[in-house]
Amino acid sequence: MKNEIPQVVAQLIEAQKHFDSTSYASCFTETAIVFDEGKNYSGRRQIREWIEKANQEYKISMIPLEYSESDQTLKAEVKGQFPGSPIVLNYQYEFNDGLIQSLKIV
Repeated sequence: MKNEIPQVVAQLIEAQKHFDSTSYASCFTETAIVFDEGKNYSGRRQIREWIEKANQEYKISMIPLEYSESDQTLKAEVKGQFPGSPIVLNYQYEFNDGLIQSLKIV
């Protein structure tokens, strides 16, 4: 990996590996926003519910490919039970006090 992944993003990936929606949501600030598939999810509760539903529906796993520290983006291969799997997605982060303040998945 070109640049080292921030600790909180590594924790997020580890939580996803175990389909642990509570640990996943704890990587975000209380006021965080996630943008995925045209929808916004605000706050830890909505983020936990969103990832829990996605995990149940799609059984998503992600393999980090490249992290850009300057752009705060992670390119990852995402596999799961959805059409077109696997695909490569970009995760655009903003951080606040060591936690994720916003995540945009494109």
